[in-house]
Amino acid sequence: MEYRRKTVSYAKWGYIFLIPFFLVYIVFSLIPLVSTFYYSFFEYYRSGLTQVGPNFVGLANFKAIFESDLLKYMANTGIIWIIGFIPQIAVSLLLAVWFTDSRLKLKATGFFKSVVYMPNLIMAAAVAMLFFALFSDSGPVNNILVNLGILEEPFRFFTSTWGTRLLIAAMNFIMWFGNTTILLMAGIMGIDTALFEAAEIDGAKPWKIFTHITIPSIRPILVYVIITSMIGGIQMFDLPQVLTNAKGTPDRTTLTLIMFLNNHLFSKNYGMAGALSVILFITTAIISSIQFGIMSKGLFQSKGGK
Repeated sequence: MEYRRKTVSYAKWGYIFLIPFFLVYIVFSLIPLVSTFYYSFFEYYRSGLTQVGPNFVGLANFKAIFESDLLKYMANTGIIWIIGFIPQIAVSLLLAVWFTDSRLKLKATGFFKSVVYMPNLIMAAAVAMLFFALFSDSGPVNNILVNLGILEEPFRFFTSTWGTRLLIAAMNFIMWFGNTTILLMAGIMGIDTALFEAAEIDGAKPWKIFTHITIPSIRPILVYVIITSMIGGIQMFDLPQVLTNAKGTPDRTTLTLIMFLNNHLFSKNYGMAGALSVILFITTAIISSIQFGIMSKGLFQSKGGK
C-alpha cells in the first residue's frame, strides 16, 4: 500500500492571516476614502434638524473652497511646520550623532534616549494647556522676564501672530524631536563602521565625516523623516486647536488646514468637507512625490550615479 505524505500549503495560510488586515482596511480606510471623493461632488449638509441633499453640484464645492481663505490657511500651516521642523531635524541629527559616536564614550545613553523620546508620549492637549498656562499674560514666563528687567510689561503671546506661531512650532518640536532622533540613530547605527575608521585613518575631520559619510548613508531615513513630518505638518490640528480655543487667533493666522476642515465637519457640511479633504489628499500626494523624487535622485547619485 502506497503511503502519500500530506503537504501543508503555507501560502494558503498566509493569505488567510492577511484577511483581517484587508477587512479592517476596507471598512475603516477604503470605504471612507471612496465616500469622501463621492460626496465632494454633492451638496450635503444639515440645517438644524433638516438634512439638505445629497444633491449633485459637480465642482461647485471645490470652487467655493478655492474662493475662501484656503491659501491663507495653507500658508499658516506651512509657516508653522517649517519653523518647527528646522530646529527639530538639526537637534535630532546632533543628538543622533552624539549618542552613536563610540569615541565620546557617553554614559547612561539609554536613560537619555528615554528622556528625549518621553515628550512624544504626552497627549497634545496636555502640552497645549501647559504652554497656555506658562505663556499667559500673568504666567510664570512673563513674570520671570519682567522681574529680570528684560521686559517692562508682560508680553501678550496670544495676541501676537508670530508669538502664537512660535509657541505652536515649539510644542511640535518638543513632542517630535525625540521620535526623529530615534529614527536617525537607527540609520546611523546601520552604517558600516569600517567607513568611519577608513576616513579617520585618511585624516578626515569630524565635519567631513558627517557630510560625506553620515548624511549620504542615512539619506533613505532622511527621506522618510522629511516626508512623514511634512504630512504630519499638513495634518496639524490638536495643538493649535486647543491653544487657540479652535479660533486660530489672532485673526485666523494660526488656523491650519485641518482646523478649517473641522469647521466644515462641525457645521455638518459634508460636501464642503469632502471637497477640502480631496484637495488635501491631492496636495499631500503631489508634495510627497516631488520631495521623494528630489531626495531619491540625490540618493542614487550618491551611490555611484554620474
